Amino acid sequence: MRVAMLSPVAWRTPPRKYGPWENIVSLLTEGLIKKGVEITLFATGDSITKGSLRSVCQSGYEEDKSINPKVLECLHISSLFESGDEFDLIHNHFDFLPLTYSQMTTTPLLTTIHGFSSPSILPVYEKYNKRSNYISISDADRTPSLDYLATVHHGIDLDQFSYSGNGQEYLLFFGRIHNDKGTREAIEIALAAKKKLLIVGLVQDQDYFDQFVKPKLQKRKIEFMDNVGPAQRDILLGGALALLHPIQFDEPFGLSVIEAMACGTPVIAYNRGSMPELIKHGENGFLVNDVNAAVEAVGKISDIDRIACREHVEAHFSVDRMVENYLKVYQQLTTQRTTESHRPWGYYKILADRPDYKAKEIVVFEGKRLSLQRHTRRDEHWLVIDGTADVSLGTKHLLLQPGQSIDIPRNMLHRVANPSASRRLTFVEIQTGEYFGEDDIERLEDDYGRVN
Repeated sequence: MRVAMLSPVAWRTPPRKYGPWENIVSLLTEGLIKKGVEITLFATGDSITKGSLRSVCQSGYEEDKSINPKVLECLHISSLFESGDEFDLIHNHFDFLPLTYSQMTTTPLLTTIHGFSSPSILPVYEKYNKRSNYISISDADRTPSLDYLATVHHGIDLDQFSYSGNGQEYLLFFGRIHNDKGTREAIEIALAAKKKLLIVGLVQDQDYFDQFVKPKLQKRKIEFMDNVGPAQRDILLGGALALLHPIQFDEPFGLSVIEAMACGTPVIAYNRGSMPELIKHGENGFLVNDVNAAVEAVGKISDIDRIACREHVEAHFSVDRMVENYLKVYQQLTTQRTTESHRPWGYYKILADRPDYKAKEIVVFEGKRLSLQRHTRRDEHWLVIDGTADVSLGTKHLLLQPGQSIDIPRNMLHRVANPSASRRLTFVEIQTGEYFGEDDIERLEDDYGRVN
């Protein structure tokens, strides 16, 4: 199986420090390679992988500020899709923009949705809902207007996180310094609980930091440390009494939550988004709704068995489990593809092939059409299943909707097109006659140069 893995290009894959999406891409890529999957990683040139690496830049735009992010993104994505037919599957971790390139190839596209940064991006996902296959990273982070193949929770490399049976007396905030992550609320919780708070992370909102964090900093009470690498992260997570995660938004996943628990550190989190999927209340942490409840949970943190935190991650959030779940999805998509015959306009699947009839399910991509053609040895019957069929039959021109059908007699010139820019056309074709081979097609006009 040949898979093209599309990573973001903000940071290196894997990241040196911050870069959660790049981190997951790296873990998945290397895990799949161990399983024998042939991976080509599309990432920055300084990325590290045991697979093949293709890049259009040496480093990410967050690490080299001379790079124009939008220009780099376009060049990066197009470099994959221009070579998309080389692969059996494309796995997109780059958010919504690659979906707009998806008609450049007939290779199946799998998109892991790492969260919705804004409701304004949803129309892109909706437009390509039938063109891509979507994976959610939590059941909480699904929207009703999209179809999903599966939920695959993130996994971590447990070898990078050391279990610590005893936490020290400090509380830890670990993540982006931003209102969404609740840094301000973490400070309020620590002050009310009379515990030291260590704040570790990337300052994503400087104004927020200057207004709500910086004025509260005080040695041995509220301390700030910039973003750290894996080794120091392991020490800080394992040494904490608890991780505070008072999020102010419906978080899609929350890697720091399972990373802390892997070190044996329980988590006190606001009960929003994916948190109930990660935390078992009273077993490996506490789900709370406000500062007062969080302060009360700090007082009960010794009730949590730290080994139970580690065991929970081992059972549900290992990188091996993530790789196995993605392999199941890959196999589903590639097995489906082997039963399909792909063409520039779309693809078809043979439903039945008997001596006296043949049945196909035909899918026509948005804005595409088949050739103007006729058959001399068979008749056809078309039934529209989904979308709109723009049918030319002799001198007649018809628009067929789902549930409507038409007969195509032998020797009659005909053509079908999909007039929609946002929806695929699916119809079933029943052939009857004495011969059903593809060489019975006489093409008089064709958008792809196949006139015979």
